[in-house]
Amino acid sequence: MRIGGDSRKTSIHPSIHPPPAPPPSSPALSPLSLSLSHRSLAITEHSPSIDSSSPPPAPAATARPSTTTNNIMQQQQQQTTATTTTQLQTTTPRRMRQQEEAAAKATEDSRRFLFDAGKPPPFRIGDVRAAVPPHCWRKSPLRSLSYVARDVAVVAGLAVAAAALDSWALWPIYWAAQGTMFWALFVLGHDCGHGSFSDSATLNSAVGHLLHSFILVPYHGWRISHRTHHQNHGHIERDESWHPITEKLYRQLEPRTKKLRFTVPFPLLAFPVYLWYRSPGKNGSHFLPSSDLFSPKERADVMLSTTCWCIMLASLLAMACAFGPAQVIKLYGVPYLVFVMWLDLVTYLHHHGSHERLPWYRGEEWSYLRGGLTTVDRDYGWINKIHHDIGTHVIHHLFPQIPHYHLVEATEAARPVLGRYYREPQKSAGPLPLHLIGVLLRSLRVDHFVSDHGDVVYYQTDHTLSTQDQKQK
Repeated sequence: MRIGGDSRKTSIHPSIHPPPAPPPSSPALSPLSLSLSHRSLAITEHSPSIDSSSPPPAPAATARPSTTTNNIMQQQQQQTTATTTTQLQTTTPRRMRQQEEAAAKATEDSRRFLFDAGKPPPFRIGDVRAAVPPHCWRKSPLRSLSYVARDVAVVAGLAVAAAALDSWALWPIYWAAQGTMFWALFVLGHDCGHGSFSDSATLNSAVGHLLHSFILVPYHGWRISHRTHHQNHGHIERDESWHPITEKLYRQLEPRTKKLRFTVPFPLLAFPVYLWYRSPGKNGSHFLPSSDLFSPKERADVMLSTTCWCIMLASLLAMACAFGPAQVIKLYGVPYLVFVMWLDLVTYLHHHGSHERLPWYRGEEWSYLRGGLTTVDRDYGWINKIHHDIGTHVIHHLFPQIPHYHLVEATEAARPVLGRYYREPQKSAGPLPLHLIGVLLRSLRVDHFVSDHGDVVYYQTDHTLSTQDQKQK
């Protein structure tokens, strides 16, 4: 049967040998013929070898790819494309995340590098206060007195044991331990001066006088000057203790004074001199009611504290006459010097020696919050609990009314608000804060004076002083 040409060739390999066009003289195909032809094509696409009697296909050299081969190649290409797309969809988010993390880290590093502690913080002091749990503000007189009883008992026990043993092998241990306990007594009296010991002004004054007079500190005189320090911390002119001196004043100091101020151990023995003469550039005394430190209404309190101080000094002289000067020096004199060194070390490092430069302010740039944020917390190892966590200093400076036994908790609560303005203290590697010796030496070597001009200034170094120290060594 012949329909539209050679049906055998068409039915076997329609794509290789398509049906030839009818000759011009051939009659037109009917619709029925076209239908049969299309049906034949459909069958042969799915069954290429239906007719076994069909002739062999044309030679490969002249053949073109079949529709089936094209379909298979297209399917393979589609599968390859789909696999590649899937891999891209899988890896692209991963790469994007890696790129985002790298960009975020670069931004964080840039911010860390660009952080300026002298810029106003993005929070207010009320925000810091709100972060402190309410119970941290509550004072317990009984708990405060328990710390006094503990420390007094330790001081008495050490003195009795040292006097009984009277061994030169043990005296150095006693001096270090007793001097540290004298420092602990000072911190409790310091809390009395801030009013964080209790809500009773009478109790605070009584305990403060007993503790501070015992270690030869005029309670009210020091309390008032320390209050001035807290109210003006970080202000170049108005701050009271361990504030920087200006370049002009520094150039006027005698070489001997510079040597004493910046060479160990002399800065660690400065406290008694400060009580009598204050800091360079300031006049007055903590013992004299007429000093510039005090207002007229405070002069009676200063006189009371000076009287208590004189009574303690007279008691020491009486004991020296009764038991001999050597015994008083061993039991009291050397521990007193250790206490002074503790006080100067701690108070100095709370305002100096940070790994980043700390700003000092003048004029309108200063504020209570910005000044308080220039202070530094320190870790003292085992000594932290002995000296009542005085190393937790930033929150103490901002809120001196918080009792010492709540300072650590209050600091942890406020840290998210403080952010970069809180400087994490370097942890002590052992029970004693030996790492702070290097911090102290470095600060004394580079923190010498500040500029006479500018409202936000930083410590500068007198390289001639450093060169002289190296030559002498």
